[in-house]
Amino acid sequence: MAMAMSTVSGLVVAAMAVLGCGLMAAQVADARAFFVFGDSLVDNGNNNYLATTARADSPPYGIDSPSGRPSGRFSNGRNIPDFISESLGSEPTLPYLSPELTGEKLLVGANFASAGIGILNDTGVQFVNIIRMYQQFRYFEQYQARLAAQIGPARAQQLVNQALVLITVGGNDFVNNYYLVPFSARSRQYALPDYVNYLISEYKKLLQRLYDLGARRVLVTGTGPLGCVPAELAMRGAGNGQCAIELQRAAALFNPQLTQLIGEMNAELGEGVFTAANTRMMTNDFISNPAAYGFTDSKVACCGQGPYNGLGLCTPASNLCPNRDVNVFWDAFHPSERANSFIVQQILNGSPDVISPMNLSTILAMDNNRS
Repeated sequence: MAMAMSTVSGLVVAAMAVLGCGLMAAQVADARAFFVFGDSLVDNGNNNYLATTARADSPPYGIDSPSGRPSGRFSNGRNIPDFISESLGSEPTLPYLSPELTGEKLLVGANFASAGIGILNDTGVQFVNIIRMYQQFRYFEQYQARLAAQIGPARAQQLVNQALVLITVGGNDFVNNYYLVPFSARSRQYALPDYVNYLISEYKKLLQRLYDLGARRVLVTGTGPLGCVPAELAMRGAGNGQCAIELQRAAALFNPQLTQLIGEMNAELGEGVFTAANTRMMTNDFISNPAAYGFTDSKVACCGQGPYNGLGLCTPASNLCPNRDVNVFWDAFHPSERANSFIVQQILNGSPDVISPMNLSTILAMDNNRS
């Protein structure tokens, strides 16, 4: 009798396990997974799990989030991936290193981004323990193996192929490498135009690797207005609020070449695989004309110290503005939550001069019609 009961119990457990896997597999058809790669602009908290100074795990980060607590996002609230997740009708992506990323949460996707990294492996060396781009891709391979174990290899491949992917990288290769110190190793090795060419050639390898790993809908953002962030106004600006000329020149060289690269890769791999988002052009308007967007300040960071609140880290001891919705910049380098929302509005609905070959709303509509 005991053996019979044991056999029945085993069958019930096995049936429940099969049913659970079947339910997860059925959800794949309805889910649009979202994967995020890159730097602090899109990091949802991976660096919280690393021994590094490139972290946003103390107040007042996250002050305007639902919990009011820091999550590892370099924002007062939501960042760019969060707003994109909302547009997909999905919950925010969890950091890949989060222990919560298990079971059904895997179907949502994952965020592999890590603050401080760049296109090049020698970018951000001062932060020591960060997840560089090829390590992010190795984690993506691990994720796919975990997903395949849950829902089967075929369905896992389908989820990845149909997913939306965001990659945001490149700014640190200028501010935390080429221009990090006077006469940096890279600036002695390359004139700026040659350095940009080198970055673009290395970025191509990253995008090709993403494609090889199954990504078929990839949003690729360029650098923002590097010379206009409070940190650069404080360290390299002319003292009159004008953006740092050399860093603006770097962004002006980099972004058009990235857009050209996207066109070339789409011609080779398939139209619409990659979408180029010119975040410099997206943010120029509300930096040059903040009042038109309801901002009162596009130069001073909400959280920080020194000129333009652009020196050092945002900490509990920093100056903190009372209304984060009126500042374009949250800290010395990163947009405020409200600025992030405007950037994503442009990603969703922008014209071809800021996002090409098509905006995200068009992509989602096309893909919905095909399914």
